[in-house]
Amino acid sequence: MPVAAPRPPDRLDALADLVIASGVCDARTVARARSVAADGDQRLDMVMIQLGLISERGLAQIYARLLDCAVAGPARYPDAEPVLPGELPALFLRNARAVPVAIEAGHLVVAMADPLDDFTAAAIAAATGLAVRREVALPIEIDAALDRLYPDAPGTGADEAEGLPGREPLEEDAERLKDLASEAPVIRLVNQIIFRAVETQASDIHLEPFEDRLRVRYRYDGELHEAENQPAQLTAAITSRVKIMARLDIAERRLPQDGRIKLAVRGQDIDIRVSTVPSLHGEAVALRILDRSAVELDYGVLGLPPAIIGKLGAALELHNGIVLVTGPTGSGKTTTLYTGLSGLNVTARKIVTIEDPIEFQLDGINQIQVKPQIDLHFATLLRSILRQDPNVIMVGEIRDLETVQVAARAALTGHLVLSTVHTNSAAATITRLRDMGLEDYLIAATIRGVLAQRLVRRLCLACRAPAPAPDELVRQFDLDHGNGAPVTIWHAVGCPQCRNTGFRGRMAIAEFLEPNAAIERLIFARADQADIERAAVAAGMVTMFDRGIAAALAGETTVEEVVRSIRSGA
Repeated sequence: MPVAAPRPPDRLDALADLVIASGVCDARTVARARSVAADGDQRLDMVMIQLGLISERGLAQIYARLLDCAVAGPARYPDAEPVLPGELPALFLRNARAVPVAIEAGHLVVAMADPLDDFTAAAIAAATGLAVRREVALPIEIDAALDRLYPDAPGTGADEAEGLPGREPLEEDAERLKDLASEAPVIRLVNQIIFRAVETQASDIHLEPFEDRLRVRYRYDGELHEAENQPAQLTAAITSRVKIMARLDIAERRLPQDGRIKLAVRGQDIDIRVSTVPSLHGEAVALRILDRSAVELDYGVLGLPPAIIGKLGAALELHNGIVLVTGPTGSGKTTTLYTGLSGLNVTARKIVTIEDPIEFQLDGINQIQVKPQIDLHFATLLRSILRQDPNVIMVGEIRDLETVQVAARAALTGHLVLSTVHTNSAAATITRLRDMGLEDYLIAATIRGVLAQRLVRRLCLACRAPAPAPDELVRQFDLDHGNGAPVTIWHAVGCPQCRNTGFRGRMAIAEFLEPNAAIERLIFARADQADIERAAVAAGMVTMFDRGIAAALAGETTVEEVVRSIRSGA
């Protein structure tokens, strides 16, 4: 937020009282913020944001209570044409971070990131001849509205590039790149890209260099959406800024690098995993956002049904054996294992994990990072960990025969081993272990359960629409189970609450295979995965696809989403 002229003390005093009353900060913390504000001649509310004492959303709600006005949501802003574009210059609005949203009852309603800015309100009133009624705006939403409504206005990424030295192709040395990455416009751009991703709950940011632009894309619910592209001239500067934040070598542009950024965004502690790889027009950067405050280690939140939660919980309570979670990359395997570990994490158990990389830090659990560059591999670490006498071991991924053999021996000697495998179904995991070279008797003796899962997008409850299922679809997937009853399915529509995608969040679709005597006989007979799956279904397993169809009929997702997520990987 811009630092405006100091406001009358009484309003800031009232704001401080509201912050304390809301429970966001105690009186002592607010007093310290007052001291910092006085020393730096800044406003109290701005200092609280800078120190991460309150999020911008939380401050917006405090503003609304203080001024008895509304908080403008995304749907409040005009869709296409700005309000009174002739009377209010775009540059003025961008600098003031204010957007006129409507004319109501003779008043001009203005969404303001700083609703205490009396000067801006008075200037808008003088320019338009209308009384101004203020509403509180979230900075990230007002920036997006300004970019959409005033695309040619100064202050966009292209104009920021004008303030940077060196518009020519960037082939500078490391010191030059460091200086360029330290320019204020670049710092603002990178911060804006990261802050927008966090505020809009994106899981990843992709920065992809091309000849004519730096493409910026955010991943929401597993799908990529393009954001505002940046000029090609800024590629090296933006990439270098991210690498400096992740403490990577900015002079090394020929080899991939991995790093981590820890920062507070809008009052939230955020971990960002950074990966860079060289490409034709520069380095492509992927940032995985790990928002610890947004992660809920709860099977119900993940979307697993009670039947599977019960079976998985029973397997995790065993004192020995191997429990596997399988699925493609990005199917939520690690989150499921973390949820299981959090339930096992008691004083009486010693839990050790071997991960590559460590996604989240779990209090009370010993977590170890694999480091291949010094020969610290999964199998090497697993052998060493066994000497530490753990009760539960989590291995991030079983990739080779050596790792799976050590895991099997650990399971046979009284340890519970949790891990992941990349296969398309629970039954395919059995044959995958065999293909790795693990003996049949070890598979039968150690496997206690296999959970296979996919993530499908949830329908937005605010805009989903029901419709009769087409006869062809009913016949193809046996939606009526052969009884001829009418079937209703649900479709994605799109609204401001779901960014007009029709989907909001994701849920797990899973199947759980429990080895029994029939399946053990099939293992020793070296049966294929189809035979093993049929035996599991006969024993009561519901396949992922059937669970997905049930979720689609219940209005939680769509049939198309189930087919895309499950059948495409099968």
